[in-house]
Amino acid sequence: MTQRKPLNLLIGAAFALAAGAASAQEITLKFHHFLPPNSNAQENLIKPWCEKIAKESGNRLKCQIYPAMQLGGTPPQLFDQAKDGVADLIWTVPTYQAGRFSKSEVFELPFMTLNAEKASPALWEYIQKHSLDEFKGTKLILAHVHDGAVFHFGSKGPRNLEEMKGLKVRAPTRIGSRVISAMGMIPVQMPAPAVPESISKGVVDGAMIPWEVVTPLKLQEITKFHVEVPVGMPKPSNTIFVIAMNQAKYDGLPADLKKVIDQNSGLEASKWAGKVFDGPEAGARKISEDRKNTFIRITPEEYKRWVTATDNVDDDWMKEVGAKGANGKALVDDAKALLKKYD
Repeated sequence: MTQRKPLNLLIGAAFALAAGAASAQEITLKFHHFLPPNSNAQENLIKPWCEKIAKESGNRLKCQIYPAMQLGGTPPQLFDQAKDGVADLIWTVPTYQAGRFSKSEVFELPFMTLNAEKASPALWEYIQKHSLDEFKGTKLILAHVHDGAVFHFGSKGPRNLEEMKGLKVRAPTRIGSRVISAMGMIPVQMPAPAVPESISKGVVDGAMIPWEVVTPLKLQEITKFHVEVPVGMPKPSNTIFVIAMNQAKYDGLPADLKKVIDQNSGLEASKWAGKVFDGPEAGARKISEDRKNTFIRITPEEYKRWVTATDNVDDDWMKEVGAKGANGKALVDDAKALLKKYD
């Protein structure tokens, strides 16, 4: 028995060394998203987030970023790529999958949000309270909105609902489609990267899209008219975004690396992401102004007509989630209360 002690000590030391090596090894996370590498999302959100976790982990956590769907698939498939482990991390619009994230899409209802930095922590808290089940299979890192979508048209500059009637307009999500339809236009749902070609080829007359993606998609070269709401008023549409991580990948991390991920997740991270998406509007508008594009800001009276025209979108959404067992009115009321809380 005494002869085995040195052997046992050696075996124990070997296990300790192996464990230490495993905990010290570098882990590269595949981060997949759908926009170009020069997009606001990559340059000002994804890259800084990855740089932060690398620094805080002593370079044991690193990202390999794959923009523009370089790992294959389509934007609506991104969430499942994280869930299934095709990618370790994704940034996406979950509601590209129509009807799957129905409770979360309350923040996409018309004229709901004004400021992404303030609305994004409200969205995070709302998801934690009401719809975390919709993200099962992933670890949710952060959730945010953008600063709101406006209308960009190729060759027509409508100033009111009458002039908008019958125009074909890109919609980001099913709620966006309903907003466009309620305003008398014809919605054509597609992810943002498909917009430039669709306008160029006449598939659509224009797009409901935020300013922050106009520049990376070079829409200022294709669209000549930009139709906006009065200054300081909520825009007709918004979209929810998330960074999500494969749950098994997260679960397999050493405790200290989990802590790094946790410290860069949650409410404050969501607020920061919202601030990132509030930023690009002025620069994008300036580029379009320099091209002598036409800006149309609707009157306060016309704005009221837009709001009235889209009232039924909220009502229909409440009925739909009610049919799935949720209290739609209570969810809308709580979303509005959370927006007020963080205002």
